[in-house]
Amino acid sequence: MNYHTEYTRSIEDPEGFWLEKAELVDWVQPPQVGLANDIEGIERWYPDGTLNTCYNAIDRHVVAGRGDQVAIYYDSPVTQTKSAITYAELQARVAKFAGALASMGVTTGDRVVIYMPMVPDALVAIFACARIGAIHSVVFGGFAASELAVRLSDAAPKVIVTATCGIEVSKVIEYMPIVNEAIEMADHAPSHVIVLERPEASYTPVEGRDYSFATVLEQAEPLECVPVSATHPLYILYTSGTTGKPKGVVRDNGGHAVAMTYSMQAIYNMKPGEVFWAASDIGWVVGHSYIVYAPLLFGCSTVLYEGKPVRTPDAGAFWRVVEEYKVKVLFTAPTAFRAVRKEDPHGAFFQQYNTESLDALYLAGERLDPPTYHWLDELTDLPIVDHWWQTETGWAIASNPRGLQSFTPKAGSSTMPTPGFKVEILDPNGEPVEAGEQGSVVIKRPLPPSCLPTVWGNHTRFEESYLNPYPGYYLTGDGGFIDHEGYIFIMGRTDDVINVAGHRLSTGEMEEIVAAHPAVAECAVIGVADELKGQLPLGLVVLKDGVTEDPKTVEAALIQSVRASIGAVACFNKAVIVERLPKTRSGKILRATLRKIADGESYSMPSTIEDPTVLSEISEKL
Repeated sequence: MNYHTEYTRSIEDPEGFWLEKAELVDWVQPPQVGLANDIEGIERWYPDGTLNTCYNAIDRHVVAGRGDQVAIYYDSPVTQTKSAITYAELQARVAKFAGALASMGVTTGDRVVIYMPMVPDALVAIFACARIGAIHSVVFGGFAASELAVRLSDAAPKVIVTATCGIEVSKVIEYMPIVNEAIEMADHAPSHVIVLERPEASYTPVEGRDYSFATVLEQAEPLECVPVSATHPLYILYTSGTTGKPKGVVRDNGGHAVAMTYSMQAIYNMKPGEVFWAASDIGWVVGHSYIVYAPLLFGCSTVLYEGKPVRTPDAGAFWRVVEEYKVKVLFTAPTAFRAVRKEDPHGAFFQQYNTESLDALYLAGERLDPPTYHWLDELTDLPIVDHWWQTETGWAIASNPRGLQSFTPKAGSSTMPTPGFKVEILDPNGEPVEAGEQGSVVIKRPLPPSCLPTVWGNHTRFEESYLNPYPGYYLTGDGGFIDHEGYIFIMGRTDDVINVAGHRLSTGEMEEIVAAHPAVAECAVIGVADELKGQLPLGLVVLKDGVTEDPKTVEAALIQSVRASIGAVACFNKAVIVERLPKTRSGKILRATLRKIADGESYSMPSTIEDPTVLSEISEKL
């Protein structure tokens, strides 16, 4: 299958292309219409089709005689627990939990909030919702009560499914006090709370509200799959924006199932029966798409890992999992491998494990800096695929589509647009820019299947945020360029472009130069206010473990590197060595908060932050 033929057809005849791909999944009522506008004027895929996502992800593989294949490998170094759950076993548990939800009054269209750690029961709850047409909204386990309360108010669930605790390395985080506080704060109180009791923490049930996960599962009658319209919502996933009320990204059933199934072969070069591991969390979009749904829709085995890339127990954790389960593709965020590189810069742990099952490493969630790319490339001698996508799309906008055609990679590039995504670069006036010139990255409508059709309960916000800035296009919010060979380079969010004395400069480009220094493990470059020049760049730098070079020498070398590469116009005159950078629990650097600290502005503690103490450490440095 040739990429260019596939891609061209997806752009020139999107309806015909995606109607053909609809055959990848099983339908109750196969669609005859590929694309039609809804009452809001938004393009919707397969509007006359009906199906069930849970059936496609689980039941159809059992029906096909593959019930004994492992669906989920559960590996929890934080509890020293491992298990392998077959498709047949998963089907039985999901059918019964669907019955438990139904017994509590949950029906098609009702919402269920799932606030769970990385345990198999979380996937059981997710698929049980899909089985009966309920809409799940997974909230990252450990999010603060205020964040959970906002989501409860917006989604108005009938039921919350939770656990007594989650475990971060060796720290037990009790969930029930958070859940109880969130319910008190929220505008909407759920009727029932189902609690998975873990041995690491206990709780006192609220009479008439709280039920044991194990008990309701044991007592429930199993339910069959309920057909729903392809345009019926499958889930709501809230983006954890730095300011304002989170946006509830809505994902539909039909387009999502088709896109997920298609992507496993086209992008990741997988075959049914092979093992796929997305080292993420079910609370994030990567976890939704590539831990929970896509691997099982395609008939693969998925790895559910309750641990970290380091400290559970060491920087060899990822390679151990790859060896143990014969993982073919490992997909994670660049920050995970920067953590590994910091603790094991020479790759000693990698040499201890047999990773010959690995076919490629895929990275997304943030920009893959070239130094991390080159380190992985040299260490593993594997294809390193930097692909770019968003919560809003649910899958890769651009990638090296190894199941269709492998392109020669370029460090810093997410390669080619995925079939269905017509990516363009526009200037502030909405005009196309020349090849190699930076601008706003946009996607020509119609967006392909799986992309959000609205924001839950606030369609006006959807149109204002994504569609209105450039009519006829979806605004990604990222800046970048496309080179003369068609390779896409994403340089970061458009608000990461700084204006130095009238010159618009990319902090992503500066980060690339700083990160190339052999002593640097990771870095962030931000723009800070300057009375004379408007903004000046500031580099915050974390050094690799074991570096003995004098910090002042490193700082001077970094300043010189940026000046040599970009010129004096960059005004990069300050690099500060710090112990660590503030990050969200999904690994993204909190640049907006760093800017406020550097500018001496007040800031609220981001609810998404992994460790709040890092902010005071950096404040002292600045």
